[in-house]
Amino acid sequence: MGIVDSPNGNRSLKKGKKHSKRIGFRLDMTPMVDVAFLLLTFFMLTTTFSKANTMEINLPPEMTEVKVAETNVLTLRIADDEFAYCSLGNEAPKKIPLYDSGDTRQLSLSGSLRSLLKHQTTANVKLVIVVKISDKARYKHLVDIIDELNLMKIDRFSLDDFTVQDAAEIKRAV
Repeated sequence: MGIVDSPNGNRSLKKGKKHSKRIGFRLDMTPMVDVAFLLLTFFMLTTTFSKANTMEINLPPEMTEVKVAETNVLTLRIADDEFAYCSLGNEAPKKIPLYDSGDTRQLSLSGSLRSLLKHQTTANVKLVIVVKISDKARYKHLVDIIDELNLMKIDRFSLDDFTVQDAAEIKRAV
């Protein structure tokens, strides 16, 4: 623990001058280090780390091209507003709100978008949904759409780039 050393006692080294008695003190730090490491290992072993919630997305090989009939493609475009623009084949896109009340903090998409996706996938078994999201749109919209597709067990969907042609298609929305 602590030790007090008195190396010279009461004697002074030089004659004529009186020096004060100097006491040496040495503190043993070993018990404090032991307790610190014990606490460190206790907290490291008892802490639970949260695992990141991830979703597995299977990507096709780079050079693969799949041909799909135009009537079997449902394009879902997301611009910077709170709306989804859905079009089947060459039809004019329909403007559908992403969320029911306009509140983007909700966990699920609007009922009209969900019912449209369910109706189209049950009517056409070969339907492929292409999701195109603008750079100005929120990332949350893409995550919500992919989550909803997974909840509805729709596994035939694709992610594609949002182009200038898609912006022009949005302008002709009904």
